[in-house]
Amino acid sequence: MFMHNRRLQYTVRVSATNPGLANLMLEQFGGPQGELAAAMRYFTQAVAEEDPGRKDMLYDIATEELRAPRRSSAASSRC
Repeated sequence: MFMHNRRLQYTVRVSATNPGLANLMLEQFGGPQGELAAAMRYFTQAVAEEDPGRKDMLYDIATEELRAPRRSSAASSRC
């Protein structure tokens, strides 16, 4: 289902550092209410689910949470 590829999807060039944005990204992805925490909650719920339809839905939601971090409107106003 998942494939690990070490090549970058996009070339990244950083001209200047932005500590505020870096903190926001860490908070959104890895914080207690971040994408990674949400994905892990959905994955563990899916493993325990007996109904095949609900299990599939929970796995889909968990995968979507891992797809790309999103910026909330409250968090984006701090940058």
